[in-house]
Amino acid sequence: MAIVTRNSLPKPVVASEKLAQQRLMAERMKDVKLLLLNLANSEEATIKLIIDCLYDIGSVNLINKKLRFRPLNRTMKLIAQMSKPVFRIIAWYWFQKNCPQLIANWLQVQVAFEDPTDIPKKIAIETSEIQAYSSLQVENMSQEIKYLRHQVKWLTGICIVALSALGVTVAALSRSPEAPLQSRQQIQSIMGR
Repeated sequence: MAIVTRNSLPKPVVASEKLAQQRLMAERMKDVKLLLLNLANSEEATIKLIIDCLYDIGSVNLINKKLRFRPLNRTMKLIAQMSKPVFRIIAWYWFQKNCPQLIANWLQVQVAFEDPTDIPKKIAIETSEIQAYSSLQVENMSQEIKYLRHQVKWLTGICIVALSALGVTVAALSRSPEAPLQSRQQIQSIMGR
């Protein structure tokens, strides 16, 4: 025989109301996601212009942050401008696939009126003992780092020289397209004599 108290009776009613509210919220958030997807499709040109603006700002900032060497910095900025159409296509597909859901999730957090910093998060931390390196290992690592830095400098220099040579060659060929033909005719006339 079970004893039923008066306090236990309202719980199923509250739980069913809460479940109904959660279903309604889930359905409404699904509607919000569909509306955002529709908005993205109808405003494709605007979103692509936003992507272009963000790419211009982000690419320049990233190149300035990562590449301090001035000639390489300028070269990478030119390459970034040439790759902009490809980035726009990839970013548009990414936006269509991910942004409606991301925006809907963000909006749901905003209308929940809960401070996300107040919600305690459980973080699993796995620790292990730190083993100190011996002086021989530290010295080997230091030499390896110096060697790798030296190789990076050489490769950077080689890349700059190769890109410069390519640029000079393209510029020379674009200025006088008849020059290779003239020199070939001169060689044939010399050999024919």
